[in-house]
Amino acid sequence: MLTGHTGFKGTWMTLLLEHLGLPVIGYSLPAERYSLYSRTNRLGTIPEEFNDIRDQDALNKFINFYKPSIIVHMAAQPLVLKSYEFPRETFEINIMGTTNLLDIAFKSTFVQVVVVLTTDKVYDNKNLGKRFTETDALLGKDPYSASKVGAESVIAGYQKLIEIYGGPKIAAVRAGNVIGGGDFASDRLIPDMIRSYISGETLIVRNKNSTRPWQHVLDPLNGYLSLINALMDGKSIKHINFGPVEKSLSVSEVINISSKIIDINYRDIDESQALVNSESHKLELDSNYAKDSLNWYPKFDQKSSIEHTLNWWINVLRNGEDPFIACKNDIDKYLNMN
Repeated sequence: MLTGHTGFKGTWMTLLLEHLGLPVIGYSLPAERYSLYSRTNRLGTIPEEFNDIRDQDALNKFINFYKPSIIVHMAAQPLVLKSYEFPRETFEINIMGTTNLLDIAFKSTFVQVVVVLTTDKVYDNKNLGKRFTETDALLGKDPYSASKVGAESVIAGYQKLIEIYGGPKIAAVRAGNVIGGGDFASDRLIPDMIRSYISGETLIVRNKNSTRPWQHVLDPLNGYLSLINALMDGKSIKHINFGPVEKSLSVSEVINISSKIIDINYRDIDESQALVNSESHKLELDSNYAKDSLNWYPKFDQKSSIEHTLNWWINVLRNGEDPFIACKNDIDKYLNMN
């Protein structure tokens, strides 16, 4: 079962599971008009329900009807800037939505594994360029990251309950800045770049010197599946990072790589602005635990992640390729990579 299956990562995960021949069901809000879910015509292709993760009764009814053995919890309010505009909603969705799901899974007799997506932004980031490991301290500095730290606390609480009373294996996953074909969310660099490319309007860039651990969506999704296998086999993993091997790239470096593939006209925002300046400037993620415990490694480096993402859009927008076929081709190529 996927929550948030109509989202960007949720749609890619659904397609990946289908490609692997694994049955999947979805629970989510309805898709946005220009989302990957909509572009790939996913409506009605799997058992699904459109509802709010905060509605525990509806969620409980859905889970107890289908009785999934594995749940991947992706449903969230995922945007930093939106969290400033809607802080209460962000906390409700990301903390109480997670609480609702884990409480149902904990009380069930059939759920064996729950993987909860949090974020690489849960760490206490002092902008020193430290490469964060799973044992580093957590601290939110904006409503979004604070809500995800809250979700991590909920996860830890249910992990303790399960140690005492038994129940499903629960793990929190912290991935880097995930990119890939079809992401059209607001206030994200590459989707903003694609909107600029489509409209011909100037791309507005904030924090051009900020660094992020960029990774193609299929790399962390592959990690989630490796984690599920390990948990099903009895391994104990409570939280784990998935990110690139090499040092994080800056926003400027991403734009320079991208400009070799598509035309980009952009201008910088004054970085002294309060909201812009409130975001973390340096973010590095250490994924050695995933390599050591799961034998996981990213198949794409950051440069090729950006190139694959933009080539997906070029094939769809310029060459007229069907978005569903573009995703299936990317998945097929990925699974055949060494």
